[in-house]
Formats: sequence, C-alpha cells, structure tokens
Amino acid sequence: MYDKKKLEDVKAAFKNWEENKVNKSLGKFPERKERFSTGSDTEVDRLYTPINVEDLDYERDLGYPGEYPFTRGVQQTMYRGRFWTMRQYAGFATAEESNNRYKYLLDQGQTGLSVAFDLPTQIGYDSDHALSEGEVGKVGVAIDSLKDMEVLFDGIPLDKVSTSMTINAPASVLLAMYIAVAEKQGVSSDKLRGTIQNDILKEYIARGTYIFPPEQSMRLITNIFEYCSKEVPQWNTISISGYHIREAGSTAAQEVAFTLADGIAYVEAAIKAGLDVDEFAPRLSFFFNAHNDLLEEVAKYRAARRLWAKIMKERFHAKKDKSMQLKFHTQTAGSTLTAQQPDNNIIRVTVQTLAAVLGGTQSLHTNSRDEALALPTEDSVRIALRTQQVVAYESGVTETIDPLAGSYYVESLTNSIEEEAMAYIEKIDNLGGATKAIENGYIQKEIQNSAYKYQMQVESLDSIVVGVNKFKIEETEKKELLKVDPHVEILQRKKLQKLRDDRDNDKVNETLSVLKEKAETEENLMPYILDAVKSYATLGEVCGVLREVFGEYEQTVIL
Repeated sequence: MYDKKKLEDVKAAFKNWEENKVNKSLGKFPERKERFSTGSDTEVDRLYTPINVEDLDYERDLGYPGEYPFTRGVQQTMYRGRFWTMRQYAGFATAEESNNRYKYLLDQGQTGLSVAFDLPTQIGYDSDHALSEGEVGKVGVAIDSLKDMEVLFDGIPLDKVSTSMTINAPASVLLAMYIAVAEKQGVSSDKLRGTIQNDILKEYIARGTYIFPPEQSMRLITNIFEYCSKEVPQWNTISISGYHIREAGSTAAQEVAFTLADGIAYVEAAIKAGLDVDEFAPRLSFFFNAHNDLLEEVAKYRAARRLWAKIMKERFHAKKDKSMQLKFHTQTAGSTLTAQQPDNNIIRVTVQTLAAVLGGTQSLHTNSRDEALALPTEDSVRIALRTQQVVAYESGVTETIDPLAGSYYVESLTNSIEEEAMAYIEKIDNLGGATKAIENGYIQKEIQNSAYKYQMQVESLDSIVVGVNKFKIEETEKKELLKVDPHVEILQRKKLQKLRDDRDNDKVNETLSVLKEKAETEENLMPYILDAVKSYATLGEVCGVLREVFGEYEQTVIL
C-alpha cells in the first residue's frame, strides 16, 4: 500500500523528529508517565505513522463495506441506510410490569426488544422451587410458563418487532414459548425476527447459569440451529458472547479470541450433527462489550470481523458471504459503572456508545447510570436510550462508513488484536478446542490473571477510575432507586398454582413423557419441547425432565 522509497523517507524523518525535537521537548516538558497503554494494557507508542502499517494491503486487509474480509462493516451502506437496532435490555419483577416497561421504551423510540430473565428462569427453575427463594423477579422478569410469556408480549405485535432474549441453558424452552405466543397472535414462525443468546460455553467460562453437561448442551444448541433453519429462518439462533468474558476481566484481544474459539466449537458441533455450514452460519450472531478505551474498542470490532471472515472461509470453506459476516450486538460495559458519582456513568456510556457505532455494531444496548446500585429507573433508562439517539442523529459519526479507517494507530491496533487473538485460538486448538480448554481451566485462568492485573493497576493508581480512586467527593445517600417488591415472589407462586389447577394435567404429563423418551434418543428435541410448552408445562418441569436424562454440570474450580 505504501511506496518503499516513501517509507524510507518517513523513517528517516521520524528518527530526526525524535532525536532533535522530542528529546529536546522532554527536557522541558516530561511526559505524564513512563509507559502509556490501552485499557487492556497493550503498550501505546508516542506516534503512529505509515511505518506501523507498512505491510497493510488495502484489498486484502480492508476492502469495502459488505465485502470480504468485512473489516469495514457487513453492510454496503451501513448507517447511511439505517441505524443500528436500539435494543434496551429490560425485564424485572412480573411479566405485567416488564410488559409496561417494553411499551414505554417502544414509545420513547426503542427499535427492538431485549428480554432480561430472572435468575431462577436462567437456570431452569420455577418460581416456587426452593432454590428460587429470594431471587424471583430480582435481576430480570420471572417466566414460568407460556402463560407468563403471553402476558410479557401482550399488545406487542411480534411480526413488527425484533426481540433478543438473553437466555442460555434453557434457551430451547424460552424460544418455544416465544414461537407459541406468536402463533397465538396469528404470526407464523417464518415471520419472527430476533436473537436468542443460546451460548452455553461462555456460561462455563464466565457467568455460571448452566444446567446440563457440555455434550448435552451442545446437542440442544445444534437442535435449535437445525429447527430454526427450516421453521424460523429469520431468527438468529445464537449470540456468541464475548460480553461476559470481558465483564469477568479479560482483555480486548482475549474477548475476541475466546468468543471466536467458542464460535468455532459451535460450527464444528453443527457440522458434526450433519448440518451444512452455509445453511446455518448466516444466522450466527455475536455479542461484544464496549469498554472505555474508545480506539482500542473500535480496533477490536474491526479485528473480530476480519478474523471471523478468514476462519469461516479458510477453515470451514463457507461459500456464502453471509456465512463469513460477523454480525454483532453490543452492550456498554456494566463492569465500568461505578456506585460512586453515578452520573459519571452517563459519560462513560457515551464514550462506549461511540466505540460501538464507530466499530460498526448492528444493535446496541446502553447501560443506565444507576445500574451499579439497582435496576434502572424509567428516567435512567430514558437517558441511556437518548444517548444512542443523540449519537445517531446529532454526532455526525454515522454519515460516513468506518470513519476511523486509515488511522495509522487504529489500523496498527486492529492488526495487533487480530494477531494476539489468533495466537490464543491456535493455543486453544492445540488443547483440543474450546470445550477442552474450558474443562481444563485454561480460558478461565487467563481471564483471572488479566482481571487481577487490572485490579492491581487500579489499586496502585496506574489506572484511574474517576470518582473511585481519584477525584472523590463526599456523597449523600442515593435516592429514587428501583426496588423490586418482595410480594412479587408470592404473586408469582400463586399464579403458578392457579396454572397447575386450571390446565389439562393429563396433556402436560403426556407431552413431558414423550419429551423424556425422545431425549434418550438422538432426535431433534425442539418439536417436543414446543408441544410441552403449548400444553402449559412449566419451564421447571421441562428442564426437570431433561435434567433426569442429561444430568447436571458440576463446575471445575480454578485456583
């Protein structure tokens, strides 16, 4: 891309500038610190020039938006055609309360739904299970049955909105409920658009809401791939998530590496199950974090797109462009939000929003200022949504595609993140793949080491967190926080009892019996889970049957 003679001239001029200008200046005005680094602790040079990207080839490494290797974006016109989906993650207490919040957000200009489920739902227990006590409706909405799902989406036409559901171990059950609600609305499954997270490997790595052992979990995931490719063709069947890996303390390069390694494992499992890569790969999607180091984050997204395109083309021999495109949702970084001076979080989220947009995200959730303290209030969630809208309509960054391309620093950082991520993927391959690397604790240990290193930097003031280790003030008690009424748990249990009294229990038992029988074979379980859900079998009952057949996963403790 660069003329060799010109590069030599730049090198000579750069050396002269350093020796005769910079060194002289440093005597009068020393730099703030000896070493500068990104948020992931990658060293940052004083100045970037064509020397740092002398091997960059435009056609090979960048290309054009919508064309391989998709470094510059997955759509030809990106945000000049339409903005990313503004999808605020929401859900708390009962289905009725969450339904009201969804309608409020849609009225305020949100363009897609994103469902947060409570902890019992995430691990496949009904609200009246002993292990659910004290957790019902606390970190998301409680969904025990199709009846709750009907209420959750009451008055929301499912053929008009795109819905994302953050659910993993029982993803097949919640997806079945969604399909059944749509059917009751008169919406056929081929009209449904959205995403189900369905990423169990990162649960073993970083989050913990798993139920079944890896082999059985992978079966359910590939069952969803196969079923949706025929019955729900517009649905994104998995959102391979780096978000929680980053929240657990990984670096930017580790987030890319471990996420794509999980993606490789899912593709391999699907191919092993007899699926054609070009049939299911176009519906794979990804989910990344947006941290505070704006330029590193932009480079991270660009590197991830390019690396995934290469993996799909060279490793899996995908032929369709859509099979090679890394489409992703972004959420701003919850782990960067502070309980101290929470209004500062609005500024952090703005920087993170810019990173996601400049990096070419397809959809975005912006966290609210009070989320380090509680679930967000309506005022807080409106400000978070307005942050996206101001960036979209007022900032100017959406007027051209990939506006930071060609920056010597951004291109150099894109290259280095890709190289570091690829080195991790090769290491994971040598360990036998992502599942083996998780089972032996390699990935968890790498994340733990990075998290510890960062915490030491905060404590030593090498990394400044405004309002926490510098620029502190005396603060009064926080007011106007959203609190979930403990009565929600009692109400949800009463609703469950009424459901069990009113439904056709013979039909429920019949569908659960068939599901158990099929789980002991190699058949695709989605049709039988759908039958059970339609009979008003509860989430806990369906997962209970699968627990009987599959067993439960026991975590490996990594020290």
